[in-house]
Amino acid sequence: MTVKYTKDHEWVRVEGDVATIGISNFAQGQLGDVVFVELPEVGRVLEQGKEAAVVESVKAASDVYCPVSGTVTEANQALVDDPSLANSAPETDGWFFKVTLSDPSQLDALMDEAAYAAFVEESH
Repeated sequence: MTVKYTKDHEWVRVEGDVATIGISNFAQGQLGDVVFVELPEVGRVLEQGKEAAVVESVKAASDVYCPVSGTVTEANQALVDDPSLANSAPETDGWFFKVTLSDPSQLDALMDEAAYAAFVEESH
C-alpha cells in the first residue's frame, strides 16, 4: 500500500488500481472544525489537479483537488453524516472518496510521507 501527498495537502492511498483520497492531518489543522463536506458522485470522471470535493469549516470553504485521474467508485457517506471525521481521523476514517486509477504513472509526481513532511515544514 502506497501513500502519496500533494502540495494542496491531499493524500492518496493506493491499493491495486483503487485510490482512496482525503485531506492531510496538516490540512484539517489549518481548516479548523469541519462542518460540511460535498463529495463527488459515483461514476464521475475526475482529472488530476481538478476540483473534486468541497470541505467547509468554521473558518473557510476549500476545494479538494483530485491527486490522480480516475472514475469515482465510492464516496464516504460516514463523512457526509459526520464531517468531524475529517478532523478526528483525516487519514483513516475521514477519507473523502475512492477512484479507479486511469493513469497510475501520475502517482510518480506526488510526494511520499517524508517529502510531504519536509514540504509542510518549509512552507509554513
